[in-house]
Amino acid sequence: MTTLSAPLKLGVAGVGVMGRNHARVASEMREFDLTAIFDADHATAEGVAGVYGARPFTTAEDFVAAGLEAAIVAAPNRFHAELGVALLNAGVHVLVEKPIAATVKDAQALIDAAKANGRVLMVGQVERFNPAVEAVKRAIAGEDVISIQITRVGPFPPRMGDVGVVIDLAVHDIDIIRHLTDSEIVEVQPQLARTKAEREDTALLQFRLANGTIAHITTNWVTPYKTRTLQVATKGKFVVADLMTRQVTEYFGQQPDGSYSTRGVMSWPAEPLKKELEAFAHAIRTGETPAVTGEDGLRNLEVALRCLGES
Repeated sequence: MTTLSAPLKLGVAGVGVMGRNHARVASEMREFDLTAIFDADHATAEGVAGVYGARPFTTAEDFVAAGLEAAIVAAPNRFHAELGVALLNAGVHVLVEKPIAATVKDAQALIDAAKANGRVLMVGQVERFNPAVEAVKRAIAGEDVISIQITRVGPFPPRMGDVGVVIDLAVHDIDIIRHLTDSEIVEVQPQLARTKAEREDTALLQFRLANGTIAHITTNWVTPYKTRTLQVATKGKFVVADLMTRQVTEYFGQQPDGSYSTRGVMSWPAEPLKKELEAFAHAIRTGETPAVTGEDGLRNLEVALRCLGES
């Protein structure tokens, strides 16, 4: 285990939108020394590496052999398993972006490699670290959750290639539902549509969890503005969160006339991605189970694939 005083030698694989965000945040953290950037595109690898004084790599083999202690895999989903397993087998701790992999088999290969090599495998479900989600989790602690409604809509993102809204967006919300309820999704009722894209760009997903909670996700790429809202109904209260503004409101004490009392719930300002990377470093330092495990990533992927009829 690395001593507390030494930053972990970190590499970022795949520096598209998300990978660049990881590089930016990690470069400002004392927990990491960003030393390597991998991207198959030479100009991209060299450009991003130059910003942070890191070494550019354009092949996976050279990146894996770069002497890293930790790596973030933000390459396209179909490369997660091959690259992640190679890093884990080389003794590197890995944070892999959501979804954990393209298939359940690939996800299991990552989990097995982490166990075999005694390395940390964490999945980048960044909404877990959204202060608004954390505030909702605190607000419903000890409550009997009845239902969860999540809306995550917006315009079509030009960066998307080989996945639709279920894999790109709904995986966030599948994880939030599991996280808030500490229960597993056992029933899936998906409704999917294609409006403008080759893959599904609209999804209405209904779930039932093992503990009886019902949940609904509305997600699409056809809304001209972004909305990210979370609503949780319990037997004692109703909690509403805006995941972009981080505003959280709790409704409670329903009166005979149907009125409620309300109060704002404190949502501490923090960058979710930084909190995620801090949790990754913490798991490496302490040997504790990471905040979002490989098994979490596998469960989320399984549910998403069931929604797509691909399980």
